[in-house]
Amino acid sequence: MSAAAAESVDVLSLAEQLRGPVLRLSRRLRQESHKVGLSAQDAVILAYIRNHPGVGVSALADFDQTSRPNMSSHVKRLEGLGWISRAEDAADGRRSGLTITAAGARKVDALKRYRNDWLAARLARLTPAERDSLAGAAGALLKLVALDA
Repeated sequence: MSAAAAESVDVLSLAEQLRGPVLRLSRRLRQESHKVGLSAQDAVILAYIRNHPGVGVSALADFDQTSRPNMSSHVKRLEGLGWISRAEDAADGRRSGLTITAAGARKVDALKRYRNDWLAARLARLTPAERDSLAGAAGALLKLVALDA
């Protein structure tokens, strides 16, 4: 077996080992969102708007990989809840930018605290060596998800 073939087997094996746990952890964190009154998509949208004030609906839809009409519906609902607001673009009056409101920021902060507490409680049950292993993997996991960006 060539070195390239052996390496691809290792990569495929690693992908198989990681896929299940990563998906289960992601699912659990999404489920935890509901405990503070946010859907997982609400949380993603609010966090993106918070980090990119003035973003438009089209750019937000592109980020979330959803249709513009679908994103427009989400934005209208979040606006109706008072969690985001629109402001006309000074350079282009046809465009409006989105910003998070104080109420929306409180929701995002509450979710972040809740998720961090939930995850920290589980990490505390691991051995120090297991936590060190996860700490070492965090950077690689971030790089892995950024490869598509």
